[in-house]
Amino acid sequence: MTMPPSNGSQPPPGDASGSRPLPSPGRLILASASPRRQQLLREWGFDFVVQPADIDEESAPATILPSDLAVRLALAKAQKIARDFPADVVLGADTVVAFGDKAMSKPSDADDARRMLTLLAGTTHIVITGLAVIWKQQNLERVRHIMSAVRMRQLTVAEIEAYIAGGQWEGKAGAYGIQDDDPFVTNMAGSHTNIVGLPMETTSEMLAEVGIVPK
Repeated sequence: MTMPPSNGSQPPPGDASGSRPLPSPGRLILASASPRRQQLLREWGFDFVVQPADIDEESAPATILPSDLAVRLALAKAQKIARDFPADVVLGADTVVAFGDKAMSKPSDADDARRMLTLLAGTTHIVITGLAVIWKQQNLERVRHIMSAVRMRQLTVAEIEAYIAGGQWEGKAGAYGIQDDDPFVTNMAGSHTNIVGLPMETTSEMLAEVGIVPK
């Protein structure tokens, strides 16, 4: 497991312009029901509460680039929860798989998962996570996206069918998870935690900027 760097002493967080210190933030709220994101935050020592955001993930234009889609969805999740909890810091995240200039989010059903795995097998593709941190009371809103490259080996029809039958594709961008028993991945470049669903190096930096640090 990749462990967080030593936190050390943290200076008081400042506003976006750096001109004034910010007050102490309230809670950290994760606007996601993803068990993988929750596990990563816990492993890195963050205290947080979970408040999943129910948003329309199908409203984006069909021509939107994968990186823009990931940020758009992450921001929409954070904005929805921040409206109800303005004193708290809200973290939104969304992960997509980019196959060329097309985005793959979570499969809608087994047939969709089968289609995704068939396309991705034997390719190098990009996993993109959009991040949004909002502290509405202080009018702070920050977004970033992180990209990692993944090489997937060739898959037989029988392997795809066995994976589909096992249900591990559910709720995962691109219909697979690098943390699965056999994730089909032969090589990767970039943040491992990004491929899992939450790039913790960047997430920690963004949260530290608003005064949220590990225990």
